[in-house]
Amino acid sequence: MNWLLDLTPDEWNAVRLSIKVATVAMIASLPPGILLALLLARGRFWGKTLLNGLVHLPLILPPVVTGYLLLLTFGRRGPAGAFLAEHFGIIFSFRWTGAALACGVMGFPLMVRAIRLSIEAVDRRIEAAAGTLGANPFWVFVTITLPLILPGLIAGAILSFAKAMGEFGATITFVSNIPNETQTLPSAIYTFTQVPGGDAGALRLTLISIVISMVALVASEVLARRVGHRMDIE
Repeated sequence: MNWLLDLTPDEWNAVRLSIKVATVAMIASLPPGILLALLLARGRFWGKTLLNGLVHLPLILPPVVTGYLLLLTFGRRGPAGAFLAEHFGIIFSFRWTGAALACGVMGFPLMVRAIRLSIEAVDRRIEAAAGTLGANPFWVFVTITLPLILPGLIAGAILSFAKAMGEFGATITFVSNIPNETQTLPSAIYTFTQVPGGDAGALRLTLISIVISMVALVASEVLARRVGHRMDIE
């Protein structure tokens, strides 16, 4: 059993990079995720159905298609990629930041949906009562709505993180499979399956992926229950 824990430096790098990429993707997705979830839950405007479809499109499209679209848009010759590289020095293609972008896009629908459902479950009368006391809409959201949707926000964030940990198709299409730069756990597992004698490494990384994902999901459930229980007491 010792061979299961005897990871090579490249395998450790893949584990660390995956956690780094998934964490950055999750954190970067939170602000737009909350705003879009609020817009879809409370907004009344033309094109809402279309916007909802666009948000959830990565769940339906083949991941390779999503990765290719990211490459066309954020690649060095893409409109957004060329602009960001020229004016801000930000480069996504074939960089770990691009892997974070791809993972964030793929996990975004799960985050938005979880937060949206939480917002829709909030009793609007509580918010209205705060408004009658003179609180502006932003302060009502921060002090009333946000704490009430915290369980859903946590669940959405962790689901996004878990999705990012397992993302492969969009990532490898957008940023390739470069060791120590864009080679995340799924990419490293794929590489091991393509070389003779790579079964042991593939199995080690597979087990690590399962453990990390299960820990994330269990942590999400525990945190959401604790927050919900504390709010019920208060």
